[in-house]
Amino acid sequence: MIHSLFLVNASGDIFLEKHWKSVVSRSVCDYFFEAQERATEPENVPPVISTPHHYLISVLRHRIYFVAVIQSEVPPLFVIEFLHRVVDTFQDYFGVCTEAAIKDNVVVVYELLEEMLDNGFPLATESNILKELIKPPTILRTMVNTITGSTNVGEQLPTGQLSVVPWRRTGVKYTNNEAYFDVVEEIDAIIDKSGSTITAEIQGVIDACVKLTGMPDLTLSFMNPRLLDDVSFHPCVRFKRWEAERILSFIPPDGNFRLLSYHVSSQNLVAIPVYVKHNITFREGSSQGRFDLTLGPKQTMGKAVEAVLVSSQLPRGVLNANLNPSQGTYTFDPVTKLLTWDVGKINPQKLPSLKGTMSLQAGASKPDENPTINIQLKIQQMAISGLKVNRLDMYGEKYKPFKGIKYMTKAGKFQVRT
Repeated sequence: MIHSLFLVNASGDIFLEKHWKSVVSRSVCDYFFEAQERATEPENVPPVISTPHHYLISVLRHRIYFVAVIQSEVPPLFVIEFLHRVVDTFQDYFGVCTEAAIKDNVVVVYELLEEMLDNGFPLATESNILKELIKPPTILRTMVNTITGSTNVGEQLPTGQLSVVPWRRTGVKYTNNEAYFDVVEEIDAIIDKSGSTITAEIQGVIDACVKLTGMPDLTLSFMNPRLLDDVSFHPCVRFKRWEAERILSFIPPDGNFRLLSYHVSSQNLVAIPVYVKHNITFREGSSQGRFDLTLGPKQTMGKAVEAVLVSSQLPRGVLNANLNPSQGTYTFDPVTKLLTWDVGKINPQKLPSLKGTMSLQAGASKPDENPTINIQLKIQQMAISGLKVNRLDMYGEKYKPFKGIKYMTKAGKFQVRT
């Protein structure tokens, strides 16, 4: 299965390596570095790279490449899913998954990787089980370990490891019993210059934070479950019940976990939250160009569009931009030619606009194509697909928990062509 794991930072340096069977030379990563040089964007590095004796399978998370070395053929998605689980575990343990956090907790990192893979095969990947095996680092525990020479590894095998629900530890007790669910949707879209949608799809997840005593059995039902397409569940979900009734029935892990992720690809179901009016022109033989941009909310069900950030890669011939924003601030980098406009919250009564002129090189020919506009945004308390949770019920325990559900929509790769 997985022979070795290399962690590569944004500068292309290997800052951590772990081997399970035998030591594989770092030189195997040269094939990865070659692919990295050929890629125009960091995320465009091929996830699977074939070399004469190995396969390199990688994921990019938090500006770190996690590169697994495989010696025999295995399903690549199996390895990719495991690498994502490693990143999620680091984030759960250290709060963030950065190069600095990994280096500061290098002993715990090696202990985790030793438990997560046994001789190269996945063993314990559930957060609840790992936390009983290896205690998360705290300042006090680190000091005690330094003085006594002990480690974070537990003395006993976790009770949940051998049960029918290995994702949940036994004997959980809370004074405040609460269950929160976050429905987060990310919209990817390409809009052409006339405002028509070329492509649009939604990637959605339901993240949960469940702190309940005992062994609660939860059911979650939706108003419109048929919206959910291409669904991926946490192992706790009873799949047969979902297939038959479209109801999520599960005994939840303790703490934070991702209950499910889904995909809405049919374009007639994807509402576009904002529209852009644009007029970006360059005249032949003129050293001036015109820039005119206005944003407005479109299909937002009356919810406010917040944290709006507009960016555009202007043509190489542009020397400077002299623009006037009606709200927010803009910056233009004359070296990279990147224009960024931090809009903030859109007021439907007074739409934000950015207008002005661009200075071009004298005598330079007119740019071949107009720039594209990339938009980031957030809409609180709304799922753009229209997905709504109907009810959440609990069985198996006597107490009444506090329940809460939040919705949020944000832009993924949202691009407008001009």
